[in-house]
Amino acid sequence: MMVHSSVSSVVNNPIATEFLASCRLTVDAELDRLIPKESESPQRVHSAIRWSVFAGGKRFRPALLMAVGQTFGAPPDHLLRTACALEMIHTYSLIHDDLPSMDNDDLRRGRATCHVKFDEATAILAGDALQALAFQTIAEDEELAPALRIRLVAEVARASGVPEGMVAGQALDLEAESRDVKGDELETIHHQKTGALIRAAARCGAMIAGANEPELEAITAYATNLGLLFQITDDLLDVTATAEDLGKTPGKDARAQKATFPAVHGIEVTRQRIALAHRTSHEAIARLVCPTGKLSMIADFILERKA
Repeated sequence: MMVHSSVSSVVNNPIATEFLASCRLTVDAELDRLIPKESESPQRVHSAIRWSVFAGGKRFRPALLMAVGQTFGAPPDHLLRTACALEMIHTYSLIHDDLPSMDNDDLRRGRATCHVKFDEATAILAGDALQALAFQTIAEDEELAPALRIRLVAEVARASGVPEGMVAGQALDLEAESRDVKGDELETIHHQKTGALIRAAARCGAMIAGANEPELEAITAYATNLGLLFQITDDLLDVTATAEDLGKTPGKDARAQKATFPAVHGIEVTRQRIALAHRTSHEAIARLVCPTGKLSMIADFILERKA
């Protein structure tokens, strides 16, 4: 099955490792510059922001944005601030998702969640501040034309909120706890809660690079399947991985009676759906005439990830 056959080649792929590590170093340096220091007032909020942002995340969404932008020839300095904005939005969502009123988790990226390390009010403010700073980061990017900045802000806002973005997906996810969920409804939750921001990252990279409409359509199809691949793999890892592997508490989805692919379909069908999403993401970028090695590499990376 494809979900097994691609793993060994990706694990030993130094190009994938080097690209993702390079993106992370570049993004972390810019995030460090953009985010206020802990010494600045309000110090507790800034400390909480930095605790969460610099907790060792993979920087997958920024790397995806940069890979797509580079595929279409965008200069790296045109991509960086929007890539950082996507990581800010993602981290804010994790801070809020972990709150007692949401997923109620005490471990994230291998250490205490923001509200456990600080307190619940500080965690809420840290998330709010990161969301605002993300849009400020794009709006003030003087490397980009004003009209493009507006377009990017709208894209990220659409993917982050309602009615079809990350907030909508989180709301549906909470509503689905402890009740029977059908396959179509589960895919909708995944497309919104996780997939919307992944799709936005890819689309923003293409927009910054000036991709045409057919190219943007191909990237959208690629990233839509990538988002589904990412979340279904996450569902499977929650069942099969350890806390040391994940950097967060495993098995919480089952204990919370959350709607996940293994819970709804079983392990074998989940593996089959992962393979299908992976294959379909590759088929989408096969429509492009530019080199797509980095995009293929990212899809393979998600397929074989262990955390």
